Amino acid sequence: MEDASTPGDDGPGQQERLEQSELVGLRRRVAALESEHARPPRHRSRSFLAAVLITVGCLLAPLSVVAAWAADQVGDTGRYVDTVAPLASDPDVQDAVAGRVTDALMTRIDLPALLADVAPADRPRLEKALGPLGDSLEDAVRSFVHDKARAAVSSDAFETVWTETNRRAHSAVDKALTGKGGGAVELTDDAVTLDLAPVVDQVKQRLVDAGLTVAGRIPEIHTDITLVRSDDIGKVKTYVRILQFLGNWLPVIAVLLIAAGVLLAVRRRRALVAGSLGAAAAAGVLGIGLRVFRVVYLDALPADVSQGAAGAVYDAMTRFLQTTVRMVVAVGVVIALAAWLTGPGRRAGLVRRLWVTGIAAVRSTADGAGLRTGPVGPFVRRRRTWITWLLVAASLVVYLLWSHPTGWVVVGIALCLLFLLAVVEFLAARPGTGDRGPVAPPA
Repeated sequence: MEDASTPGDDGPGQQERLEQSELVGLRRRVAALESEHARPPRHRSRSFLAAVLITVGCLLAPLSVVAAWAADQVGDTGRYVDTVAPLASDPDVQDAVAGRVTDALMTRIDLPALLADVAPADRPRLEKALGPLGDSLEDAVRSFVHDKARAAVSSDAFETVWTETNRRAHSAVDKALTGKGGGAVELTDDAVTLDLAPVVDQVKQRLVDAGLTVAGRIPEIHTDITLVRSDDIGKVKTYVRILQFLGNWLPVIAVLLIAAGVLLAVRRRRALVAGSLGAAAAAGVLGIGLRVFRVVYLDALPADVSQGAAGAVYDAMTRFLQTTVRMVVAVGVVIALAAWLTGPGRRAGLVRRLWVTGIAAVRSTADGAGLRTGPVGPFVRRRRTWITWLLVAASLVVYLLWSHPTGWVVVGIALCLLFLLAVVEFLAARPGTGDRGPVAPPA
């Protein structure tokens, strides 16, 4: 009986010791949780510095877009020619050029001496072109000259002259943007103009061929068309010069600042989402600003400047900016969405479970139909992590090597990556019962 009572006495003591041990463990866990949620001062300072770096990087995003535009348009002749070449076939630009050439030629044609200088053999052809010559001689000649000018600017020869002139004068774009250089593009006090002397020569030759031989004796005429006009062009010139100097380094600095802020942050995934969306929002504000400024710019133009031609030139010169803005917005949204989907959030986990469940259902259906992955399935299942990172790295390389990627290019790369990840998940999914092979007999 004494031997039996000894264990009975130890029972309550052993139970009490277990309870004390559990209580100590719970207290330790509570203390650990409290220490995790309590932010030490160094964490607050880290978070503040990370927020500052990310904010500065986001603010530099739109400036980076403008800096890349300045460096690209000035430093790349082919890019600049590709930008201005479509303007040669724009109807508003053609009308503006034809009007400027007509005005320049009409100031040099001596109407009283026009008929006297026309050869008798050319007079019937000229009367046929001008109509009955009477009191409306000036209007008839102006209409005749304008028709020839309009035909000249609508020809393939004008597109060639326009493109080659801009190509040869590309060094003068440096003057248009930074105030130095020279060539067919000239910078006046408040406007950037393009010399139309080659177009005038073409129109003069067409007038001579049509019987207006007096046009052949007109000396060389230098007239111009305004590409850009602004009262603050001096200030813009200074800013663009600075951005041109920064060139492609400013985008790198912006990305490095955001990356440093993310690495310094306590909650890095949340910081990555905030930095990506912040850069996308800043670039979006730039895109909206370009649209608003277009309206303000056109309203401020003088009455003698063609609104349609000025709008076409503005759209052509800012097309690269708009494309880059959409690309930055797409990259920011894609990175933020990827960071959120791979996070521990409840909704993100739900999306991932739906993704895995859907692919598993497709795999089960394929197994039921007799489709087998063979040895590929186990291989992909063992190395799924490495394959996933290789696909992500390959997508990043494709984006970096793509010449002037657009927003649609970014979306296309992201969709291709999602498709390849779905294929990997399909191959790595556990096979159904139909893919297990023969069941081993019991031992």
